[in-house]
Amino acid sequence: MAATKVTPKKVTLDEAVFGIEPNQAVLHQVVTAQLAARRAGTQSTKTRAEVRGGGAKPWKQKGTGRARQGSIRSPQWRGGGVALGPKPRSYKQRTPKKMVRLALRSALSDRNAEGKVLVVDAWAFEAPSTKSAKAALADLGLDGRVLVVLEDGDANAFKSFANLPEVQTLPASELNAYDVLVNDWVVFTDATLPSSEPAAGADPEEQDS
Repeated sequence: MAATKVTPKKVTLDEAVFGIEPNQAVLHQVVTAQLAARRAGTQSTKTRAEVRGGGAKPWKQKGTGRARQGSIRSPQWRGGGVALGPKPRSYKQRTPKKMVRLALRSALSDRNAEGKVLVVDAWAFEAPSTKSAKAALADLGLDGRVLVVLEDGDANAFKSFANLPEVQTLPASELNAYDVLVNDWVVFTDATLPSSEPAAGADPEEQDS
């Protein structure tokens, strides 16, 4: 059966999400924090106390004409410990939730200002198909890197786009500023399109003013 042609849908985007003036300072801070959190922080060097050997004083304190030394594992010795070297640490930065939300709205507004936000009804993949996914993107006329925002349980769409190197798929619950900025296009479905309207049962305090 021939695949259904995918066409962009004309919708009115929420101005509070897609029509604000991007806050460059907040965008920079949030993206920097996100990239920092990805760092493993496993780098490590040995101090003089951790390097094997060097327990004995190499020569007596006085009378040799040489500088006094206490251990051949001091930092100035070849094979010695490292002074002030890196140790395992966490690079995570605390970022307020309001800043994270503002950064996402700024990134989406930036893409929308460039006309790089599209909305489709849904991805009607009856089974995983890379060929169908490629055809769908061709129908939309997209080039460059594309971020496709999907519903969490849409396994067929996730698998269909998985083998396309220029396409990144992301669940709507994980949408973030960095992934919006590193892609040229952002494609939503009706179900994943962000809105400033509070979800049913949401805490009003969690919503931005």
